[in-house]
Amino acid sequence: MSKSVVILGGGESGTGAAILAKAKGYDVFVSDSGLLKEKYKTDLITHAISFEEGFHSEERILSADLIIKSPGIPDKVELIKKIRAKGIAVIDEIEFAFRFASSKIIAITGTNGKTTTTLLTYHLLKWAGLNVALAGNVGESFARKVATDNYDWFVLEVSSFQLDGIKSFRPNIGILLNITPDHLDRYEYKMENYVNSKFQLVKNMAKGDSFIFYREDKVITEEISKRRLAIHLIPISLDTGAVGVPPSEARGSRDGLMFFESNAVQIAQSETTLKGPHNLINTMAAVSAARIAGVSIESIKAALKTFKNAPHRLESVGVINGVEFVNDSKATNVDSVVYALGSYTQPLVWIAGGIDKGNDYSIIKDEVKKKVRTLICLGKDNQKLKDFFGGLVKEIKETQTVKELVRLAMESAQQGDVVLLSPACASFDLFKNYEDRGNQFREAVNELKIKTQKTAEVKV
Repeated sequence: MSKSVVILGGGESGTGAAILAKAKGYDVFVSDSGLLKEKYKTDLITHAISFEEGFHSEERILSADLIIKSPGIPDKVELIKKIRAKGIAVIDEIEFAFRFASSKIIAITGTNGKTTTTLLTYHLLKWAGLNVALAGNVGESFARKVATDNYDWFVLEVSSFQLDGIKSFRPNIGILLNITPDHLDRYEYKMENYVNSKFQLVKNMAKGDSFIFYREDKVITEEISKRRLAIHLIPISLDTGAVGVPPSEARGSRDGLMFFESNAVQIAQSETTLKGPHNLINTMAAVSAARIAGVSIESIKAALKTFKNAPHRLESVGVINGVEFVNDSKATNVDSVVYALGSYTQPLVWIAGGIDKGNDYSIIKDEVKKKVRTLICLGKDNQKLKDFFGGLVKEIKETQTVKELVRLAMESAQQGDVVLLSPACASFDLFKNYEDRGNQFREAVNELKIKTQKTAEVKV
């Protein structure tokens, strides 16, 4: 009799786990308290996998040999407590997939920047001709990829939620970019719990594995000092003269230059497609991982010139009369906005707002005062933004529609300015998600661009 697996959650992670479990001979059942998307229903039906939606059948769930839960389901949920009380093993999809993966793994996490670094690392390996797959918290699930093809390398973006459920998962190369307060409601509002979650990344790494981390992140370096890590530590740094960092290990930068391998290799940020000091960190981490994977410097330099970042991450969506519009809708916390503001030297029309997650705007006060001419608030409740930035910027406007937002921005901007959508807040007051917010912004900019061009043609 085959072992029974119940998968809680029927999104990309859960459906991928179900497909892999079915391929490995398990008796599989998927249960989702919400409604499944049609594409996932089709996947489950195609693979003859039983499922339910809109409720959980506790009796069936509690009779399983193994539970694979969606990373979005916290341990404090009553059903999970009942499962654990019965002694049933509960793991995450990446842990389950790892048990059947024979590939080498590069796993990337951090509060900010992990998607860009994951995509760039994958691009560098793919450009070099390696047999590599992209998976995890970006693209398709790790389990789906393991079930459907064979690869030599996996590049995985892993969130703290995904890391919470690992037991034996072990990357060959781990990257930790930064740790700043986020999702603390998941971690009992204790920063140490969130830090421990991120450090699950190195839990099973051993001699011969490589751990790439940002040296100037005090949370990371303090945590490393507390742990005895018998792995190859590779700090990257924005300080080329950093004391105590072996030159053979440091990946420093100075004046837009990145130095690698005892300064024998230099790459200018101007030779890449990414802007800003935060992207120096992301690029140095990705290049370091690619070098460990055996990619040549020549291939890396060529690939850096062709990389295209994901949508909603400092995505230039159009230029109208010399004003550039940038979609950074993914910036749902203040730390992300720090990076966005630091990426531009031009005067800014900054668009912010949505559902505030307890934001501390003091960390961007100086940059806003120095660069932002106009703040446009996009949200239902903008009072906190208006109160904090009222005396720092020349003018504040507010709206709840994207079309009006773009019109207001164009009225405020001057030739050479950047209109930056970098909200610092969640999107759910006015939008389905940050993608919806970014997509509407892009569409509105394109509409205004076409309208402006037609008006100019008529005048001619």
